[in-house]
Parts: sequence; C-alpha cells; structure tokens
Amino acid sequence: MPVDGSELDLWDFPLPEKLIARYPAAKRSSSRLMVLRQGAAPVRHHFHELADLLRPGDLLVGNNTKVMAARIAARRSTGGRVELLVLDPGPGDVRAMVRPLKKIKPGELLTCGDGSTASLVARVDGGLCMLRFSRPPVEVMESVGAIPLPPYLNRDAEDLDSERYQTVFAGPQGACAAPTAGLHFDPALFAALAERGVGFATVTLHVGPGTFRPLREEDLVAGKLHEEAWSVPQSTVDAIRETRTNGGRIISIGTTTARTLESATAVGQRVPTAGQGVTDIFIRPGRPFRVVDGLITNFHLPRSSLLMLVAALCGRDRLFQAYKTAIADQYRFYSYGDAMLLF
Repeated sequence: MPVDGSELDLWDFPLPEKLIARYPAAKRSSSRLMVLRQGAAPVRHHFHELADLLRPGDLLVGNNTKVMAARIAARRSTGGRVELLVLDPGPGDVRAMVRPLKKIKPGELLTCGDGSTASLVARVDGGLCMLRFSRPPVEVMESVGAIPLPPYLNRDAEDLDSERYQTVFAGPQGACAAPTAGLHFDPALFAALAERGVGFATVTLHVGPGTFRPLREEDLVAGKLHEEAWSVPQSTVDAIRETRTNGGRIISIGTTTARTLESATAVGQRVPTAGQGVTDIFIRPGRPFRVVDGLITNFHLPRSSLLMLVAALCGRDRLFQAYKTAIADQYRFYSYGDAMLLF
C-alpha cells in the first residue's frame, strides 16, 4: 500500500459521538462481544460467554501492568497551576509530561497537594522532562495522584475509575493507560475459563502516553511507533510452548499483549524468549503474526495504529465491515467500550 499522504485516510471511518463509552458497563463481563472468525460473518455475544467460545487447551495471555495514579496537580511558587503526568514509577528521577512546560525553569520547585515537591531536572526529547520528587514518586501518586483517563472520555477521573480502569489481574505499576481489553475479565469469568480448561498467563508492557498520540504519515514511513518497556517471564514462555505442543491456540488479550509477544519472538519462531526490553514495533497488514493465533480487543479509534494491528490479523476490509456492523448495532467504543474476539 503506497504511503503518499492518503494511506491514513484508508483507516478513517465516521463514528457517532454517542457510541464513545464514557463509563464502564455495570459489570465487567456484561459488555458485548462480537466474534469474528475467518470466513464467517460477525456473531453477537456477551463477554461472560467467552469460556464457551474457546476450546480446552487454548491459552489466554494478558498484560498485567498496573495503571499509576499518574496525574498530579501542582502549583508554582507564583501560585500558577501545573499538571504533571508521571510516566515512570521510580525510584529516582522520572520522566513526565508537564503542562505548561515552557514556563518552568530547571530547578524550579513545584508543590503538590500533600506538600511534597517536584523539581525540573532537564528537558528531554518528545516534549517530556525529567522530574525529581522530594518523596518517592509512587508515594506521591498514591497520596495525591489521579488515574489518567484517556482524553477522549472528556471527564476527570472519579472514584469508580480507581477500580474499573485497572484489570483484576494488574500487578507491577508503570502504565499511564490501561490495557483495556483486559478490563472485561472478572473472577467469575476466570473461574469459568479454568473449568473449561483454558489457561491464563501474563506478560508486562507498561503502556505509555504514545498510545494516544495521533498516528502520523512519518510513522508509516518509518515503520516504527512509540517505545514501551516490556517483559516476558519464563513461566509464560513455558505455557506457550506447552500449548503449542498440545495443539492449543494462543489468544492475546489486547494489542499491548500482542506487541509484547511479537517483540519477544524471533523471526521464524512460534514461541517467545523470556526476558525484557523496549519495543517500537508497528504491526500492520503484511506483517504475519509469529505467536498470536487470536485476539481479544476493544473497538479502536479511526486512523490509529491499533486499528492497523487488528487488521493485520483479519484484513482491513473484513475489519471495516465488522465495524460497520458494530456501529449499526450501537456497540460501545474505546477504553470502556465493548470487545471483539478474532480468530
């Protein structure tokens, strides 16, 4: 597909504003689930039916990153308001986005609501900076931070978001956005999956603010996206290898899990290597998956890299036809929206 200024237009579609889910479903697994199998029309289900849609011996792999309460309100010595978005849990100096950044001078102290301070150490690439907190950054976030909801929700975080914008299997802190496909799982569903004989394993990819950055033509030319840190434990590698040996399928819970698994797997291999690293992988049509056989994912923004990743599994035309059906059926879109299961 040529990159001539029009490729992004091929990934655009009209989405009614009313279909953007601004709040989560009453119950995690009560969200709707569209199933898209190769060569078949979309089939309508609900997420709590997932166990019946998978086979004994399949393996689900989820991203267990935990969203930090990374949004912190602070004030300058002049009294001016500043907003901090912390991108690393620390310890030590941490990357952050500061608004407004232009007015802040190196060494200036910014006072947070609990009396702790943050000082600007240096500006770094991408409009980011390094901050040094007077207390461990995790403690400051736990004290006065708020969950950083995606900008398209057009609202501040509320008490319910502290629970619902986390997966029930969240572990290590480090994300400033949730791996949203995992938000549909609850303990009752995990129990049903275990009874069905479906396995579960985890990887970690700390989702950064780049996931919300508009996709640019230069990204398409470069074939790379924003960088994010990942890790794959040996236990997950062993589970994938055993699933492969026994003829089961590897089902990725979300695009961040898919990026992690594909980044950790060498060309020509079907099982990842345990370890950690940083990835800027850009998965789009034409790039075959090495590990992932199926994908659970939410409905994504137009003109996004996430949309392209899903299309790499099922094809652009089939995906857009499914999206057309979803819009006609009033499915809920984005982070708190409904889900798809693709094979």
